[in-house]
Amino acid sequence: MNQSEFATLHGVSRKTVTKWKERGWLVFAGDEVDVDASNALLKKYRRDGAPAVTPPVTQASAGNKPKTVTQAASEVTLGERESAADAADRILSGNVQLLDFDEARCFKENYLGLKAQLEYDRDSGLVIDVAEVAKAVGTEYAKVRTRLLSIPAEQAPRLHRCKTPAELQDILQEVITEALEELTRDGAGNPK
Repeated sequence: MNQSEFATLHGVSRKTVTKWKERGWLVFAGDEVDVDASNALLKKYRRDGAPAVTPPVTQASAGNKPKTVTQAASEVTLGERESAADAADRILSGNVQLLDFDEARCFKENYLGLKAQLEYDRDSGLVIDVAEVAKAVGTEYAKVRTRLLSIPAEQAPRLHRCKTPAELQDILQEVITEALEELTRDGAGNPK
């Protein structure tokens, strides 16, 4: 069957079938689509599995009443060569590979162990939230910026009296060193 017929079979557009082809979900025998193999891949890769290819039973609209379990189950369509047990597995797994009980328990215990280790590391200070570090660094940079920008206003009269460039350089060196030492003392007194 060609791609247009395959699109009609599944009730989708030709563009959708082209996307399936690009993703490698279709199997071809020459120029024709291998329906069984393609349906198997669609069942494997699509979120909702392969769509039902048989027309659904049309019933009169019952309004907005919620469907009962039996009504919802009556809408399940079996695929070609699919048993009821296979259909139930397909519906329950949601196309997710299920683990056996021991594997699932092992997976859960590993997850809980890693989570507990992370919480311990966070509580002991070995791990720190990146947002907190960024906030602390930003606060410190703001202090440095404010202190350095205040130097010209504070020191302008003193710098104005300088007679030589060497004298000006010495005063600036002294003032900047003093400001940086002040900021270092402030930072050393605030351990977190």
